[in-house]
Amino acid sequence: APESLMQALEDLDYLAALDNDGNLSEFGIIMSEFPLDPQLSKSLLASCEFECVDELLTIAAMVTAPSCFLHAPPGSEEIARTRWCHFSHPAGDHFTLINVFNAFKAATANPTDPAFSSEKWCRDYFLSCSALSMAEMIRAELVEIMKRIELPVSEPGFGSEENLLSVKKALLSGYFMHIARDVDGSGNYLMLTHKQVAQLHPFSSYYNTRRIPEWVLFHEFSISEGNSIRVVSEISPQLFAELVPQYYFSNLPPSESKDILQEVINHLAPVSATKEEQE
Repeated sequence: APESLMQALEDLDYLAALDNDGNLSEFGIIMSEFPLDPQLSKSLLASCEFECVDELLTIAAMVTAPSCFLHAPPGSEEIARTRWCHFSHPAGDHFTLINVFNAFKAATANPTDPAFSSEKWCRDYFLSCSALSMAEMIRAELVEIMKRIELPVSEPGFGSEENLLSVKKALLSGYFMHIARDVDGSGNYLMLTHKQVAQLHPFSSYYNTRRIPEWVLFHEFSISEGNSIRVVSEISPQLFAELVPQYYFSNLPPSESKDILQEVINHLAPVSATKEEQE
């Protein structure tokens, strides 16, 4: 549809993948080297700047592969959720996926039981072995592409506060169009791009917890799964205001969320101006 094509071109423009003539920019050409969605390519390239490439490679592989979480058989849903809590990360689902992937790699690399099998380990944790194996292959392919086009791959630093912030910055660099705000404190998320309300997907680590973050970045929105947002991590309005392209923000439809963010941007503007003068 022409409308979909125009929206896609607009999104690529927001991501700095196009030049003024509508052709691929130099940055867009590098983005196109990766067999990923443009937003994910942008985040992966931004991770080179924020020195969290290792973590973004894992996230990119995990969200590109099918979901690793299996629908638990009737009656065992609570057991599955308890097992998944083993991997849960307070910063959000993107970081939980890193924990799942690292645990899978560790379990399959050094089995302590002679009767161990990766399939059994995955069954015990209600995880898909095929999805995790595919994520492993996708990650290896992405590493090869990074090496081929001579992009730096930083050392793993997962776990430190500095690294968590860097990962969020890299994600926001590509997914600033995927931001939602809990408007009533009960998990009803209003997306900034339109007036659609969504709920957390049941596989989210925030689902059925007391702590529901107000502002989140999400990987995708699914109408078919009950108007839910999948792979969700908490962000701060300040971080969004720091990284969002101003021309994208100015085109957002009016909303209470936009007004709140505008106040944050206005508050940060004098600080940014002072930094530029110092530089």
